Amino acid sequence: MMLKIGVTGNIGSGKTVVSKIFEVLGIPVFYADIAAKQVMTEDAVLIGGLKQAFGDEAYFDDGSLNRKHIASIVFNNEEELKKLNALVHPAVFRAFDSWVAQQHHVPYVVKEAALLFESDSFKMCDQTVLVTAPLELRIQRVMKRDALTRTEVESREARQFPEEKKMTLTDYVIRNDDTELVIPQVLKLHERFVSITH
Repeated sequence: MMLKIGVTGNIGSGKTVVSKIFEVLGIPVFYADIAAKQVMTEDAVLIGGLKQAFGDEAYFDDGSLNRKHIASIVFNNEEELKKLNALVHPAVFRAFDSWVAQQHHVPYVVKEAALLFESDSFKMCDQTVLVTAPLELRIQRVMKRDALTRTEVESREARQFPEEKKMTLTDYVIRNDDTELVIPQVLKLHERFVSITH
């Protein structure tokens, strides 16, 4: 039996760092945000849906995605953003399913997704891990990492469920707040997941 573990965390929490540690331990990681970009140019069902929803100009003649066009429609428009997510999320689910089918000889796989709970994709996972850090620390990290303003980071944070809500939904928590070392926390979970599968 191969477990599917969902790893999530709000912006700046360090969920990618945690996922990279799982990779070092030999666990395959599916990065949902990277997959979302890929399916937009590879998944025929999604491409058709996006053209229908946002017009043929959603794509350039060479088949690449016209991100500016779509961004201009969904930016600050809740309804259009919902429409976009309703098309993209199922395509990412399909990509995840076919990716899982290709993984062999591992006790578990990890799905790293920013919107694990928001998109309901946690339902495709056996267990979930939430990476947490205080809001102020996360804002500072992202401002430094992505050269964004505080307002830009706060508006991205606002699109995600609050951390408190995710705490009530998740199975495990990894604290990445500079008070505890992250690697031992990941190792502990790794041992637990491996023991569940044996």
